[in-house]
Amino acid sequence: MLNLNRAMILGNATRDAEMRYTPNGQAVANFAVATNRRWKNQAGEMQEAVDYHEITAWGKLGEISNTIIKKGTKVYVEGRLQTRSWEAQDGSRRQRTDIVAENIIALSARGEVSGDYSPSAPSAAPQVEPTLAPAKIEDDKKEDKEDTKKKDAKKGEAADDGEINLDDIPF
Repeated sequence: MLNLNRAMILGNATRDAEMRYTPNGQAVANFAVATNRRWKNQAGEMQEAVDYHEITAWGKLGEISNTIIKKGTKVYVEGRLQTRSWEAQDGSRRQRTDIVAENIIALSARGEVSGDYSPSAPSAAPQVEPTLAPAKIEDDKKEDKEDTKKKDAKKGEAADDGEINLDDIPF
């Protein structure tokens, strides 16, 4: 007999991921994701319901989710369902089902949030830091051109930018 325990959800994070460590040093992050459902009732009116899913991410995935999951982030979570039971302080028996994440993909660009959880201020466009400053890139291009001209001059060929040397073609 086959068994399958798989959950896949796509929704908005309802709070920032909360990071903690177990006594033996294992990282664990928790956050919740809201998913919306829409349908028409028998009268033809649109109905909507929201479900909230608790997510637990362990180890390196937990550390990464702590940095990328912020309130309002559109997120895809894939994992398995795990139900925990405990006795509450008042003596009642409690139960909770979480999704233990195996894969998390943040679908919102960094600094951008979506859905009902967006901040009041407009979100900024994603900030991408270049690996090299533009002035440095231009200097490198000039150096490459100068090196090419010097090599061509050494071969006794004209250093014309428009000329193709058949010896330089790798095939």
